[in-house]
Amino acid sequence: MKKDIDIPKVEKVYVAAVKVYNEAFKVDEWNAYLINDRDEAIEMALIVSKGFDKNKETSTIRHKLEHLPAKSFAKIEFIQEEVLALNNQFQVTFFSEGKMYEKKYVFRQNSVNEKALREISIIPNKGILAE
Repeated sequence: MKKDIDIPKVEKVYVAAVKVYNEAFKVDEWNAYLINDRDEAIEMALIVSKGFDKNKETSTIRHKLEHLPAKSFAKIEFIQEEVLALNNQFQVTFFSEGKMYEKKYVFRQNSVNEKALREISIIPNKGILAE
């Protein structure tokens, strides 16, 4: 039965950790973003995030984005500095072109840091793409 379900491969959709300046608090902070680099919009994106390692696990957080236009991005959540020492997983499910897509993105422990910042398509700030 499970073999009969076709879930297409996710391409040109990314999760990135981006360091941005928060005007309200006057500090730099890490935020997770969903990037749609596709030529089609994404509908009803469901994102489930959590941090974990062998000994610890954060609470599970759920997010929903109704619509993410082609070639755009949206903020998922703020990432606390303490959580960056854990693996951070983002399970993303969305609809596009009448099909359901699903992919798991992971930032490995301590992989989100200043030295790892790179240019990312669509987003004007430097960031780190999840695996």
